[in-house]
Amino acid sequence: MTAADVASRPAGSTDRTGPVDELVFTAWSSVSPYGMEAAAYAEGIRGAASALADLDPEAFPGPYRQGALVPDFTAAGALGKKGTRTMDRVTALAVSTFGSLLDACGPALVERPESVALVLGTGSGSVQSIMDFTRDSLTGDRPYLVDPARFPNTVMNRAAGQSAIWHGIKGPNTTVAGGWLTGLLVLGYAGRLYRGGHCERVLCGVAEEYSEQRAWLEWHAADGDARIPLGEGGAAWLLESADAARAAGRTPLARLRGTRFRAYHRPAEAADALTRCVRALLDEAGADPADVRLVVPLGTEGEEDAVREALPTGQEPEWIHCRPLLGDTSAAATGFQTVALLALAAGGGLPAGQLALVTGIDRDGTVGCALLSG
Repeated sequence: MTAADVASRPAGSTDRTGPVDELVFTAWSSVSPYGMEAAAYAEGIRGAASALADLDPEAFPGPYRQGALVPDFTAAGALGKKGTRTMDRVTALAVSTFGSLLDACGPALVERPESVALVLGTGSGSVQSIMDFTRDSLTGDRPYLVDPARFPNTVMNRAAGQSAIWHGIKGPNTTVAGGWLTGLLVLGYAGRLYRGGHCERVLCGVAEEYSEQRAWLEWHAADGDARIPLGEGGAAWLLESADAARAAGRTPLARLRGTRFRAYHRPAEAADALTRCVRALLDEAGADPADVRLVVPLGTEGEEDAVREALPTGQEPEWIHCRPLLGDTSAAATGFQTVALLALAAGGGLPAGQLALVTGIDRDGTVGCALLSG
């Protein structure tokens, strides 16, 4: 924490520089290609049901012929017509996902809205909004005459800010962008936000939209066989102290034991970087690698072998694979991996004392992992 962080700490906040109560996951939500409900996502992941489907080339032009889209989703359909006329898709997905999470937790969660933080992971915000606005400014009869109501959609933190305004959350509001590892970065940032005394609870989430513009960017960023179909949606979860959870009558689904990240210089070094990253996280948490029973990998080349290298010889954990079912959800990927694990935990899949890992290798030179326990 920097001196500026301390100076900007809100009045009445708690300084948690001493021993800190553990952070636990107590609720989660999802707006996914399986549907608008968390139960639909849990059923789809447990049943390993593919959400990929053929795309209508007229409705969804672009290089991909398949994708995993939230069924029949529109901002007005999900949130009503009031206040959604100029809302873009990624913002609507984020607002809807956080709304489902708050509905699951009940109104008491935001009785003190200034004590609740919101951290949202996204890519570039809405790539479609940015490109459409830029195009309109260049192709119109008078390039400087654009629709000002649509300008906020071009800002990366639009979805996070609108989510907080829509749901009356007045605590710290942060947007995180970090490629495929965004969901893991959200977890790490949320933990620091809480431990720095800036909030009592953190609403964490990720959101990504499907658009022709994003499709072309992803197509050119990947090579050949790496061009897998794209997915979209949102995932969110509540992080709070175990004491706060007990006081609110919420049952912890899992404990957050920590996050860890590492950089690599060349693609051939990525697997070794992840192995070192997982080992360092387990060591830092004082956890026994033999207790790792569940792993939710991003699904990049060499990732599973890298995780196995960090675990005892011969040990084979259970693997949960989201990418083959949901496609490449970009900035939402590790967030969807996290709620997949929580979905199994809610069904008794993460017993006390057992460990679970969420891992990823990003193509831009970073690896990361999060450790959860029952």
